[in-house]
Order: sequence, then structure tokens, then C-alpha cells
Amino acid sequence: MEERRRAGTAPLGLGARLATGMVLLALVMVSVNLRPTITTVVGVMNQVPGVFGLDPALLPLLGTLPVLAFGVSGPIGPWLARRFGTGRAVALALVVLALALVVRVLVPVLLLPGTFLAGMSIMTASVLVPQIVKANHGTGWWTGLCTMGFGLGAALGAGLVQPLQHVLGGSLPWALAVWAVPALIGAILIHRSGGAAADAATSSPTGDASSTIVGRRPAEPLRKQRTAWAVTAFFGLQAMLYFAITSWLAVYLVSRGIAAAESAALLAWFSLAGLPASLLAPVLAGRPGVLKILAPGLGLSVALALLGVLAAPSELQFLMVGILGVVQSAGFGLAMALVVIRSDGPQSAGRLSAMSQGFGFALASLGPLGAGLLHTMTGGWDVTFWVLALEAVVLAGAGFFAIRGPLVSVEQAPAPVEPGTEATLVG
Repeated sequence: MEERRRAGTAPLGLGARLATGMVLLALVMVSVNLRPTITTVVGVMNQVPGVFGLDPALLPLLGTLPVLAFGVSGPIGPWLARRFGTGRAVALALVVLALALVVRVLVPVLLLPGTFLAGMSIMTASVLVPQIVKANHGTGWWTGLCTMGFGLGAALGAGLVQPLQHVLGGSLPWALAVWAVPALIGAILIHRSGGAAADAATSSPTGDASSTIVGRRPAEPLRKQRTAWAVTAFFGLQAMLYFAITSWLAVYLVSRGIAAAESAALLAWFSLAGLPASLLAPVLAGRPGVLKILAPGLGLSVALALLGVLAAPSELQFLMVGILGVVQSAGFGLAMALVVIRSDGPQSAGRLSAMSQGFGFALASLGPLGAGLLHTMTGGWDVTFWVLALEAVVLAGAGFFAIRGPLVSVEQAPAPVEPGTEATLVG
């Protein structure tokens, strides 16, 4: 009898592991789709005016539109998740992303609106990734694989767009539109496997689909929770640094006498060098003792790496740019991990993700503009790099406060009860 019982339960265990693996695969596939929209265009920006008839003066706007869309569309993801379920919300966002990628290049007049819509779709999916991780009790490896997926998608988008253009007979529109295919694959995977646990967690205020708590009061609004603001500040500052660095690093290196092609290669190296760090940072963050050092330490490391790039001779830039890529990517991995670690449930993770990424990317959009203005005003790069290093020190402070204080919660909290009464669990 015992042997039969074991034989009957073994397949269930295997099925559960398979289902968990499918959720993780779906999340990684979603993450890979959330950066090529930006990096594919950046890699062929010089061709855009001629192919799509865009005024060259609007090229900076084209590069900034996705980040601006990130900043205004943060609340859409949680709203869609409450209405349709988390998996369906992410799948819908990826379907809209695929349509936007096709329409913006096949109908040239829609290049700018389509890019903005693509940015909104990316943000809608992005803010729900931590919610699904939290609902599935994902470890730091889950967050790490997702953040590495972001970096991998960015690298693939930048590196493959020109080879794809060559394979597709020199057609830039089709080389950009083909990225709709992995978006649709991601939509299918996440719809079939990725949202079940998160949907169950969001079906009741307590995160338990089978019960409702009576006699509870609403949690304190996110805007009044200091941990939420510290996590948001950390996310926004690291994103601001990232976009400032990626926008101007190659230009700075050229000003140091490095050839344009080599400078572009160093910018690609900046992204590739950081991939392992974006995987490992969330894993290490799962250890409280390490997290206490990691959160503020990364900000200080970014500051030192920026000053190292500023001071290093051309011969050492490969090393210094690589170090900067490692610590900067680790900062992004930690920012995503903090959303999961510092929230007390799936709903809280989703709301904190929307707040931190929404406000964070709105702040990040100022990074390239601010760095460029400082360079123009001073006629050099010293002040720009020192200001960015100072910002990284502020990032360290945000990390210090983000790991202290109470967990972020939007769940219902127990209400004060009169003597002789108590909250009742029904369901």
C-alpha cells in the first residue's frame, strides 16, 4: 500500500517541478523581450532618417520615448492584473508590444507613436515580473535569471540587428519587425504557465484565494511607507546612471582618442561584462548578512568605477569599462531583487514594482539629458563624471535605507479590536 502511495505521488512531484520550470522559462523569455525595442534602434540610428523619413532633429526624441513611456505607464500593469489576472496581463502586454514593433516600422508615420506604445507595453510587463516571482516563491536565482534576461535581450538587440538586416535583403524595417516573433512566443509561454500562482494570490486582499479576512483595516498607502521610497530611489538612481553611461560613454571614449569602432565595442563590452553580475547580485542579496554590505557597497563601487574610467589611460579602458559594467549591472539586479525581498506578498511586490519602476524610469530619463548639458556647459567630461560619481554615493545611501525598516505592504492589516471581540476568518 505504501509503495502504491509513493508511486502515485511521485508523478505529482515531477509535474510540480515541471510546472515551476515552465514558469521560470516563461519569465526569462518575457525578460529577454523587454530591451531589444530600444537597443535595435540605437544600433542603426544613423540609418533611421533615410529609411523612415524622420527629421534628424527628432532622433534624440526617438531614443528617449521608451524611457518616457516607462515613467508614465507604471500603474497599468497592476490594474490589468487585477482585471484579467497576472499571466494574461503580461501576455496582453507582449502581444501589444509585438503589434507596436511591426506597425512602427511598416507604417513610417507611426514610428514615434509606435515606439512610445512599445515602451508602455514593456513597462506593463516589466512591473509584473517581480509579482510573479514573489507569488511562486522564487529564489534569488529566479530574479537573477530575469535580470540577466534583460541584459541578454539588450545585447542581442544591439548585436543582431545589422546581421538580420543583411539576411533579410538589406531591409531595415523587417530587421526591426522580426523582434515581434520572440515577443509572441513570450506571450504564449507566460499565458500558459506564468500567472497561475500570482492570479491566486491576487484574488483576495490577503493573498489567499480561498479565504477573506473580516475585521481588517487597509494598509498604509505606499506613498507613506519610507521603505517603498528608499527602494524607489535606489531603482531610479541606478537607472539614471545606466542611461547616462550608455548614452555618453562611447562619445567620451572617442574624445579620449579611441577610434569610434573601438569605442562602440567597449560600449558593448560594458553590457556583456555585467551579465554574470546581474545574475549573481539577486542571489547574494538573499543572504541578509551580504545584503547589508551589498546594498550600500554597490553605490560606492559605481562611484569608484566612474572615476576610474575618467582617470584611466586609453590602454586600461577595457579593464575599467568592464569593471563599471559589472558593478552597474549588479546594481540593476539588486534593484529588482529589492522589490521582491522588501515586499511582504505578491500584491505588494506588484505595487512596489510599479512605483519603483514608474518613478524610477521617470527620473532615469533625466540622466542622458543632464550628463549632456553638463558636458556642453563645461566643455569637458570631468564635471560630468564627478557629478555621476556623487549620484552613485547617493545611490549607496538609498541602498542603506532600502534594507532597513518594515517590509512594504499593501495587504490588509489587522484592525484594532474591542475587548471581547476578534477578527473572524471566513471562507
